[in-house]
Amino acid sequence: MIPPNRRTFLKAAAAATLGLAHAEKSEGAASGLKLGAPQPFSFDQLKETARRMAKEPYAGPARPAPEIVAKIDYEAWGKIKFDVDQALYATGPGPFPVSFFHLGKYFPKAVEMHVVAAGQARALIYDPSVFHMPADSPARQLPHGAGFAGLRVQEARDSPLDWRTNDWVAFLGADYFRAIGELHQYGISCRAVALDVAVAGESEEFPDFTKFYIDESGPKDGLTLYALLEGPSVVGACKYAMTRGKGVVMDVEQLLCLRRDIARLGIAPLTTMFWFSETVKPTAVDWRPEVHDSDGLAIWTGKGERIWRPLNNPPAIIASAFLDENPRGFGLMQRDRDFDHYLDGVFYERRPSLWVEPKGNWGKGSVQLVEIPTDDEINDNIVAMWVADSPATAGSEISAAYRLYWLADTPFPGKLAKVVATRLGNGGQPGKPRPKGVRKFMVEFLGGPLVSLPYGVKPEPVLWASRGSFSYIYTEAVPDDVAGHWRAQFDLTVTGSEPVEMRLFLRSGAKILSETWCFQYHPWSECAPTCYPNLGT
Repeated sequence: MIPPNRRTFLKAAAAATLGLAHAEKSEGAASGLKLGAPQPFSFDQLKETARRMAKEPYAGPARPAPEIVAKIDYEAWGKIKFDVDQALYATGPGPFPVSFFHLGKYFPKAVEMHVVAAGQARALIYDPSVFHMPADSPARQLPHGAGFAGLRVQEARDSPLDWRTNDWVAFLGADYFRAIGELHQYGISCRAVALDVAVAGESEEFPDFTKFYIDESGPKDGLTLYALLEGPSVVGACKYAMTRGKGVVMDVEQLLCLRRDIARLGIAPLTTMFWFSETVKPTAVDWRPEVHDSDGLAIWTGKGERIWRPLNNPPAIIASAFLDENPRGFGLMQRDRDFDHYLDGVFYERRPSLWVEPKGNWGKGSVQLVEIPTDDEINDNIVAMWVADSPATAGSEISAAYRLYWLADTPFPGKLAKVVATRLGNGGQPGKPRPKGVRKFMVEFLGGPLVSLPYGVKPEPVLWASRGSFSYIYTEAVPDDVAGHWRAQFDLTVTGSEPVEMRLFLRSGAKILSETWCFQYHPWSECAPTCYPNLGT
């Protein structure tokens, strides 16, 4: 669904920070970043450019020397290293040096880079002398001025981390960008906009960042980046004021000018990978207990309800909508931080959670979740985004402002107990024949008012399902000596293959104790044998 695949980015980005033992400095031009003539620049000017371009035919980004770029495959690209000593701001004035990605087979579109100071923008001109590469690299055949594939922001020069080998944000590929969270790992990504994701009869469109403007002014502990976005259906002007602290925070402003009608236009689209978790794992499909960058969608509604929706790897493409008005926030989160639940050296337990905080009133619409089947971890298969009720029509303009938090958890924790696990099994009672069409659910909650629940008081589970019937419903404290750790258990009896929507929360009398667990269950008959082959019939 999402080019290029996530593994290409994550592995290549990591490899690019390694040592340069097998690389040689390019010969030819004098070293150092070359700058073009100054031109006036402002965000308002960029917006006007977007408005003008939206009325013109789509041209698309440049693809320089395609026959040469095609030879820069994954292996060759990984051997090309930017010389970080020549990074933008390597000696100031900004505290965060900026380095650049080279063009290659999987990143063939050239992105114009500009540096902004005192209202003037100067183009950064590609020169092979700012890259280390082997003597036989096909990249040596590229002409000067070919362009760059993307950029990344290194850690501050006075950071405890080595800024030459550590970065905290990267923009690479179409309109994608990523940042590390407070646990120093890349994972989930964000996009400038999502166009027609999972719309029947329509192909999803991936517009490109075609120009970047790097501003030395901006947040005290960060950097401001402006970007021009273009695709056949949209032209946009974007501003990212990025701050490096415990994690990464980005203040985003956008103007999107539409060239055609868009059936499903997603604002603040978050993109992640979910293969399997403790909830459902096909028998012996992989040696690891869980494989995912995120394990659930969290929503804080305009009315204040807290919702947790565990992610699925469904049998078919599924789009779910959570209707809301003026949402307070939503995000794709990685709640499970236990290494023993992954056992992988790529550190899934450290992947960042990404939270969206709307600025201003977003009106009526829905947080939409798109889940796409996958049989491996190489592709992002989950999208969460805001889709407004108002139509996205040709010739219209859409403005959006929001804040992105790349952290370990939500920046606005609630006071209620959180869902920490969802488990499925065969229904019925142990020691007796297990009935067909009955599935047992075990949902674990932790913290909040459950910690101070009086002795002898059991929380009451409040259940709802779109179809089917419940039985064997009860709650119990998890016998692990962890305060406030409870689980709700129930059996669901259902026939047919259509998905079942469920909701569950805990209360004591009139007092709500937990966030709302929402789950979409795909009965055995629909997705066998790929989803639940280990659960029997």
